[in-house]
Amino acid sequence: MTPQELAEACASRLYAGDTATQSLGITIGGVAPGRASATMTVTAAMLNGHAIGHGGYVFLLADTAFAFACNTYDRVTVAAGADVSFLEPARAGDELTATAVERSRRGRSGLYDVTVRRRDDTVLAEFRGRSRSSERPIITA
Repeated sequence: MTPQELAEACASRLYAGDTATQSLGITIGGVAPGRASATMTVTAAMLNGHAIGHGGYVFLLADTAFAFACNTYDRVTVAAGADVSFLEPARAGDELTATAVERSRRGRSGLYDVTVRRRDDTVLAEFRGRSRSSERPIITA
């Protein structure tokens, strides 16, 4: 299996069991070793008291792209920590895409940057995630 095929197989397995991602209508794309994107439409149920997208949902979208990017090497990998900066508000009906890119991977630790954009290319948030991998495989025995 090529690294690209492995990354796609891992994403497929991960998505099949990810009910949180599926229940919010998040789709996964752009999967490659150390990379992934996640897309979601902001619904009225995702708005806070200011009638803007709740930051938790924006964080969740970024965290989803991060999770799929760091799980492309057939090792169960989880978040060790993450930080987010919110730059612009999301509104009901906005289609958001979070794009995750691996910055560093050494041993069991990884560092990933995720940019969340609106369809018009406006950057809404920047997220940095730190990952920790286990020895457990995702798809291979």
